[in-house]
Amino acid sequence: NSHAGYYPDAFPLTLKIVFHPVTGQLYGAQCVGAAGVDKRIDSIAQIIKHKGTIFDLMETEQAYAPPFSSAKDPVALAGYVAENIINGRMNPLYWREMMEADPSQVTLLDVRPKQAYDIEHIQGAMHIPLEEIRQRLDEIPRDKPVYIYCAVGQRGYLSSNILRQNGFEDVRNLIGGYRLYSAVTRDYCSEAKEAVAPTARKSVAQASDTAVEVNACGMSCPGPILKLKQSIDKVPVGEQLRILATDPGFARDAEAWCETTGHKLIAQESQGGKYIVTIEKTACKEEGTCVNETPSKGKTFILFSDDLDKALATFVLANGAAATGEKVTIFFTFWGLNAIKKENPGSVRKDIWGKMFGMMLPKSSKGLGLSKMNMLGMGPKMMRKVMEVRQVDSLESMRAQALENGVEFIACQMSMDVMGIGREELLDEVTIGGVATYMNRADHANVNLFI
Repeated sequence: NSHAGYYPDAFPLTLKIVFHPVTGQLYGAQCVGAAGVDKRIDSIAQIIKHKGTIFDLMETEQAYAPPFSSAKDPVALAGYVAENIINGRMNPLYWREMMEADPSQVTLLDVRPKQAYDIEHIQGAMHIPLEEIRQRLDEIPRDKPVYIYCAVGQRGYLSSNILRQNGFEDVRNLIGGYRLYSAVTRDYCSEAKEAVAPTARKSVAQASDTAVEVNACGMSCPGPILKLKQSIDKVPVGEQLRILATDPGFARDAEAWCETTGHKLIAQESQGGKYIVTIEKTACKEEGTCVNETPSKGKTFILFSDDLDKALATFVLANGAAATGEKVTIFFTFWGLNAIKKENPGSVRKDIWGKMFGMMLPKSSKGLGLSKMNMLGMGPKMMRKVMEVRQVDSLESMRAQALENGVEFIACQMSMDVMGIGREELLDEVTIGGVATYMNRADHANVNLFI
């Protein structure tokens, strides 16, 4: 950004430097942005004039204050990246090489958050967010090069380090990230032709003066989109929301987001480097009025197991699915019912069979064991401790989050009857249903998982 992102009117910069791959001597620089471009080029020009190197960029100092720069200026950051390349800490990939990449010969890996990937991504790319890479290394082929990309390159750099430190030999990070790649590979000629059509561009005049205004300036992708999602949830159906952002890709992202969610794009405009998008909240989500326009994207899960690790996986997937705004249902059957038991249900009357099952089954979710390495109950205790140390939410926290996110919990009535589990033993938010209820939810879903 041209200055500290938390200070108003921080506009993004794209800075390119050309340097000797061994000595680091600077040969040239280019900068594009709405503000702060000239002073960066001025400082770099002085270094070039005196036959300086990228190491001199790293030592560049400026009169720091939030309205004028960040604590680490873009000029110094360019020097840091260049040093990483020279010293072999990062193997760069350039946008022209990415354009020519064959997904059958290389692994394209998108490490951005899921929301950004869902809006738009490079064709053929697999998606593993940076935060999940260590746990999902086995999903990445080791027999071919890995081309990593993120929004601007930082998450890609961290991801490439993780892979290289875990034995991956040919790993490259896309310089400039998807933001630069999408800008230079975009078909502007076709878009210009479409723009002359009467319906191609939304009219600013349609925007309401009473629209709720949200400031997402200074935030990088997917920050503005996440802000949009959080804000649209808070306004009534039929009301408009106006988002201000300085991320150049936000206007296109917002348009794609509206196509995905069914909300109505009212207007797009640009003023002084700011991108202003107005969106009207529709009733598609609440009333299903867009069923004919958009295929069902609900998700259903059947939890059959009472293994702690499998229950964790279920709630992780359910929360991830709920974050997209789609309808999510978990159907708990047989052993899976133990994942939604209350910790202290009080006195429950049972017949002899119910009492026998009760003695053999976990009393609550805190009694669940592991599918492997249970070690007479030591395994789950170790897992919960490691999760606590690494600040991973517990099963009970994930379960509560799922309920807060609107995930529907349905307990199988037949399983409850067979296993002698009473309604009072289950969480209050759980509803009781049977196969017809489950099939109804599955008919409206495009993903159904049995765990």
